Amino acid sequence: MTSPTSPTITAAILVIGDEILSGRTKDRNIGTIADYCTAVGIDLRQVRIVPDEAEEIVDAVNTLRTRYTYLFTTGGIGPTHDDITADCMAAAFGVTIDVDPRAKAMLLERHKPEDLNEARLRMARIPAGADLIANPISKAPGFRIGNVFVMAGVPAIMQAMLDEIGPTLETGARVLSETIEAGNLPEGNYASALAEIAKVHDGVSIGSYPSMTQQGFANRIVVRGKDAEAVARAKADVHSLVARLKDGTVA
Repeated sequence: MTSPTSPTITAAILVIGDEILSGRTKDRNIGTIADYCTAVGIDLRQVRIVPDEAEEIVDAVNTLRTRYTYLFTTGGIGPTHDDITADCMAAAFGVTIDVDPRAKAMLLERHKPEDLNEARLRMARIPAGADLIANPISKAPGFRIGNVFVMAGVPAIMQAMLDEIGPTLETGARVLSETIEAGNLPEGNYASALAEIAKVHDGVSIGSYPSMTQQGFANRIVVRGKDAEAVARAKADVHSLVARLKDGTVA
């Protein structure tokens, strides 16, 4: 059981693929991983998207894995020539890579031995020392090496792999979130006062988020934090500010 004093567990996401950067493929994995991290108390701190270029991938992996508790990667572990993520992980960690008998056995659950051609065997090439992440959908595994979890880019398969690794992750205190409806109050009317409220509530983040609804323009102010009492105090101050502004009282 976690508490506000639990250690902070952090993470980053590295999305790998030219198809994401070109807009051809619309990423759906970032939101899924972000939702999961929020639910279990892992602070997602950064998301990067890199092309299918070895230097870019290795550099991003080595930067992010040393900065955060966990690094989740998606994409680039298929059977084609541009699926180079596994090789880049081996390079980043300075280990060898070869066909892993465990991974090959998983592929044989789906393919006949005579159908395991060179392309399909690429999906069984795993960096030395890595643990496999089971793939109940297409059998080609992901893997964990160090604090890096290497998962597929296909959303359904990535979700299945995330479900597999979830129980193994260290978690922290969950972020609590409270929303105050500011209605059609313009942000400029409360920006300065909201900044003053934020200054006096340590450990709590306060953000203002305008949107268009069916009823027209609306603002929502969101208070987030890991300490329930601190969040409640900040929420009360924001609610009071909004109420005074709506009543026409000078804040």
